[in-house]
Amino acid sequence: MKKIILLALGVCCLISTLQAQKLPPFWQDIVAFKKQDSLQLPQQKAILFVGSSSFTKWKDINTYFPEYPIINRGFGGSTLVDLIRYAYDIILPYQPKQVVIYCGENDLASPDSISATEVLNRVKTLFAIIRTNLPNATISYVSIKPSPVRASIQGKVLAANVLIKAFLKKQKNTAFIDVYQPMLDANGQMREELYVSDRLHMQPAGYAIWQKIIAPYLVK
Repeated sequence: MKKIILLALGVCCLISTLQAQKLPPFWQDIVAFKKQDSLQLPQQKAILFVGSSSFTKWKDINTYFPEYPIINRGFGGSTLVDLIRYAYDIILPYQPKQVVIYCGENDLASPDSISATEVLNRVKTLFAIIRTNLPNATISYVSIKPSPVRASIQGKVLAANVLIKAFLKKQKNTAFIDVYQPMLDANGQMREELYVSDRLHMQPAGYAIWQKIIAPYLVK
Protein backbone atom coordinates (compact mmCIF):
# COMPACT_ATOMS: atom_id res chain seq x y z
CA MET A 1 0.00 0.00 0.00
CA LYS A 2 2.82 2.38 0.90
CA LYS A 3 4.43 1.77 -2.48
CA ILE A 4 1.13 2.47 -4.24
CA ILE A 5 0.71 5.76 -2.37
CA LEU A 6 4.26 6.81 -3.20
CA LEU A 7 3.73 5.87 -6.84
CA ALA A 8 0.50 7.89 -6.97
CA LEU A 9 2.25 10.88 -5.43
CA GLY A 10 5.03 10.53 -7.95
CA VAL A 11 2.57 10.47 -10.84
CA CYS A 12 0.80 13.57 -9.48
CA CYS A 13 4.10 15.40 -9.18
CA LEU A 14 5.03 14.41 -12.72
CA ILE A 15 1.68 15.63 -14.08
CA SER A 16 2.05 18.90 -12.22
CA THR A 17 5.56 19.33 -13.57
CA LEU A 18 4.44 18.64 -17.13
CA GLN A 19 1.54 21.06 -16.78
CA ALA A 20 3.88 23.72 -15.44
CA GLN A 21 6.23 23.16 -18.35
CA LYS A 22 3.38 23.81 -20.79
CA LEU A 23 2.56 27.20 -19.33
CA PRO A 24 3.76 30.07 -21.50
CA PRO A 25 6.45 32.40 -20.13
CA PHE A 26 5.33 34.85 -17.43
CA TRP A 27 1.90 33.24 -17.12
CA GLN A 28 2.03 33.54 -13.34
CA ASP A 29 2.61 37.29 -13.69
CA ILE A 30 -0.49 37.55 -15.86
CA VAL A 31 -2.52 35.49 -13.38
CA ALA A 32 -1.38 37.83 -10.60
CA PHE A 33 -2.53 40.85 -12.62
CA LYS A 34 -5.91 39.22 -13.22
CA LYS A 35 -6.31 38.46 -9.53
CA GLN A 36 -5.39 42.03 -8.68
CA ASP A 37 -7.95 43.31 -11.17
CA SER A 38 -10.64 41.04 -9.75
CA LEU A 39 -10.13 42.62 -6.33
CA GLN A 40 -10.07 46.17 -7.64
CA LEU A 41 -10.58 46.90 -11.31
CA PRO A 42 -8.38 49.80 -12.48
CA GLN A 43 -10.23 52.74 -13.91
CA GLN A 44 -10.71 52.74 -17.66
CA LYS A 45 -9.38 55.50 -19.92
CA ALA A 46 -6.19 55.54 -17.83
CA ILE A 47 -2.61 55.58 -19.09
CA LEU A 48 -1.22 52.06 -19.34
CA PHE A 49 2.50 51.45 -18.94
CA VAL A 50 3.32 48.00 -20.29
CA GLY A 51 6.58 46.22 -21.02
CA SER A 52 9.59 44.65 -19.40
CA SER A 53 11.39 44.96 -16.08
CA SER A 54 12.32 48.64 -16.37
CA PHE A 55 8.60 49.25 -15.88
CA THR A 56 8.15 46.33 -13.47
CA LYS A 57 10.68 47.83 -11.08
CA TRP A 58 9.15 51.31 -11.33
CA LYS A 59 7.07 50.50 -8.28
CA ASP A 60 6.40 54.11 -7.33
CA ILE A 61 5.58 55.29 -10.83
CA ASN A 62 2.39 57.01 -9.63
CA THR A 63 4.44 59.37 -7.48
CA TYR A 64 6.39 60.45 -10.57
CA PHE A 65 3.18 61.31 -12.44
CA PRO A 66 0.70 62.27 -9.69
CA GLU A 67 -1.60 64.17 -12.05
CA TYR A 68 -2.24 61.15 -14.26
CA PRO A 69 -4.17 57.89 -13.75
CA ILE A 70 -1.43 55.28 -14.29
CA ILE A 71 -1.74 51.51 -14.59
CA ASN A 72 1.61 49.70 -14.52
CA ARG A 73 1.67 46.30 -16.20
CA GLY A 74 5.37 45.75 -16.65
CA PHE A 75 6.34 42.12 -16.10
CA GLY A 76 9.58 40.19 -15.74
CA GLY A 77 12.15 40.06 -18.49
CA SER A 78 9.45 40.15 -21.12
CA THR A 79 10.02 40.54 -24.83
CA LEU A 80 7.79 41.98 -27.52
CA VAL A 81 6.65 38.41 -28.24
CA ASP A 82 5.33 38.23 -24.68
CA LEU A 83 3.51 41.56 -24.99
CA ILE A 84 1.91 40.34 -28.21
CA ARG A 85 0.92 37.06 -26.52
CA TYR A 86 -0.75 38.81 -23.59
CA ALA A 87 -2.13 41.92 -25.30
CA TYR A 88 -5.68 40.63 -24.90
CA ASP A 89 -5.06 40.01 -21.19
CA ILE A 90 -3.20 43.08 -19.95
CA ILE A 91 -3.60 45.81 -22.57
CA LEU A 92 -6.98 45.77 -24.28
CA PRO A 93 -9.25 45.03 -21.27
CA TYR A 94 -8.30 48.31 -19.59
CA GLN A 95 -9.45 50.40 -22.55
CA PRO A 96 -6.59 52.84 -21.90
CA LYS A 97 -6.55 56.26 -23.51
CA GLN A 98 -2.79 55.89 -23.90
CA VAL A 99 -0.42 52.92 -24.04
CA VAL A 100 3.20 53.59 -23.11
CA ILE A 101 5.50 50.74 -24.13
CA TYR A 102 9.00 49.85 -23.01
CA CYS A 103 10.10 46.61 -24.61
CA GLY A 104 12.58 45.28 -27.16
CA GLU A 105 15.79 45.37 -25.16
CA ASN A 106 15.40 41.77 -24.03
CA ASP A 107 14.61 40.69 -27.59
CA LEU A 108 18.01 41.98 -28.71
CA ALA A 109 19.87 40.59 -25.69
CA SER A 110 18.29 37.13 -25.37
CA PRO A 111 20.38 33.99 -26.07
CA ASP A 112 18.56 33.60 -29.40
CA SER A 113 18.95 37.32 -30.06
CA ILE A 114 17.45 38.82 -33.17
CA SER A 115 18.15 41.72 -35.51
CA ALA A 116 16.94 45.30 -35.22
CA THR A 117 14.70 44.66 -38.22
CA GLU A 118 12.98 41.77 -36.45
CA VAL A 119 12.43 43.96 -33.39
CA LEU A 120 10.75 46.49 -35.69
CA ASN A 121 8.53 43.74 -37.13
CA ARG A 122 7.48 42.74 -33.61
CA VAL A 123 6.72 46.36 -32.76
CA LYS A 124 4.58 46.57 -35.89
CA THR A 125 2.63 43.48 -34.84
CA LEU A 126 2.00 44.81 -31.35
CA PHE A 127 1.12 48.22 -32.77
CA ALA A 128 -1.44 46.65 -35.15
CA ILE A 129 -3.14 44.76 -32.33
CA ILE A 130 -3.46 47.90 -30.21
CA ARG A 131 -4.49 50.19 -33.04
CA THR A 132 -7.11 47.76 -34.37
CA ASN A 133 -8.75 47.27 -30.99
CA LEU A 134 -8.12 50.73 -29.51
CA PRO A 135 -8.34 53.01 -32.55
CA ASN A 136 -8.43 56.22 -30.51
CA ALA A 137 -5.67 55.39 -28.04
CA THR A 138 -2.37 57.22 -28.14
CA ILE A 139 0.50 54.77 -28.56
CA SER A 140 3.86 55.91 -27.17
CA TYR A 141 7.06 53.90 -27.40
CA VAL A 142 9.93 54.59 -25.01
CA SER A 143 13.22 54.02 -26.81
CA ILE A 144 15.46 51.15 -25.78
CA LYS A 145 17.83 52.49 -23.14
CA PRO A 146 21.66 52.27 -23.00
CA SER A 147 22.40 49.53 -20.45
CA PRO A 148 26.11 49.21 -19.50
CA VAL A 149 25.89 45.45 -19.05
CA ARG A 150 24.72 45.20 -22.65
CA ALA A 151 27.38 47.41 -24.19
CA SER A 152 28.11 44.78 -26.85
CA ILE A 153 24.66 45.11 -28.45
CA GLN A 154 24.43 48.89 -28.54
CA GLY A 155 24.83 48.89 -32.32
CA LYS A 156 21.63 46.87 -32.62
CA VAL A 157 19.92 48.97 -29.94
CA LEU A 158 20.62 52.19 -31.83
CA ALA A 159 19.55 50.62 -35.13
CA ALA A 160 16.29 49.38 -33.61
CA ASN A 161 15.56 52.79 -32.13
CA VAL A 162 16.09 54.44 -35.52
CA LEU A 163 13.79 51.96 -37.28
CA ILE A 164 11.03 52.19 -34.68
CA LYS A 165 11.16 55.99 -34.65
CA ALA A 166 10.85 56.11 -38.44
CA PHE A 167 7.90 53.71 -38.39
CA LEU A 168 6.00 55.60 -35.68
CA LYS A 169 6.62 58.92 -37.42
CA LYS A 170 4.36 57.70 -40.23
CA GLN A 171 1.54 56.67 -37.87
CA LYS A 172 -1.21 58.84 -36.42
CA ASN A 173 -1.57 59.53 -32.71
CA THR A 174 1.80 58.04 -31.76
CA ALA A 175 5.08 59.16 -30.24
CA PHE A 176 8.64 57.90 -30.01
CA ILE A 177 10.08 58.96 -26.66
CA ASP A 178 13.87 59.06 -26.81
CA VAL A 179 15.48 58.28 -23.45
CA TYR A 180 18.71 56.96 -24.97
CA GLN A 181 20.63 60.16 -25.57
CA PRO A 182 19.62 61.85 -22.29
CA MET A 183 21.04 58.88 -20.38
CA LEU A 184 24.54 59.44 -21.79
CA ASP A 185 27.17 61.80 -20.42
CA ALA A 186 28.66 64.80 -22.22
CA ASN A 187 31.09 62.48 -24.00
CA GLY A 188 28.37 60.16 -25.21
CA GLN A 189 29.26 57.44 -22.69
CA MET A 190 26.85 55.41 -20.58
CA ARG A 191 26.50 56.67 -17.01
CA GLU A 192 27.13 53.81 -14.58
CA GLU A 193 25.72 55.80 -11.65
CA LEU A 194 22.24 55.61 -13.15
CA TYR A 195 22.12 51.84 -12.62
CA VAL A 196 22.03 49.37 -9.75
CA SER A 197 24.75 46.75 -9.35
CA ASP A 198 23.49 44.57 -12.23
CA ARG A 199 24.22 47.52 -14.58
CA LEU A 200 20.87 46.89 -16.25
CA HIS A 201 18.11 48.16 -13.98
CA MET A 202 17.94 51.76 -12.92
CA GLN A 203 18.51 53.77 -9.79
CA PRO A 204 15.97 56.51 -8.89
CA ALA A 205 18.25 58.93 -10.77
CA GLY A 206 17.58 57.01 -13.96
CA TYR A 207 13.84 57.09 -13.43
CA ALA A 208 14.07 60.82 -12.71
CA ILE A 209 15.45 61.27 -16.22
CA TRP A 210 12.62 59.15 -17.62
CA GLN A 211 10.03 61.15 -15.71
CA LYS A 212 11.28 64.43 -17.13
CA ILE A 213 11.27 63.11 -20.69
CA ILE A 214 8.05 61.06 -20.60
CA ALA A 215 5.83 63.59 -18.78
CA PRO A 216 5.31 65.95 -21.75
CA TYR A 217 4.02 63.06 -23.83
CA LEU A 218 1.32 61.92 -21.39
CA VAL A 219 -2.28 62.57 -22.36
CA LYS A 220 -4.45 64.58 -20.01
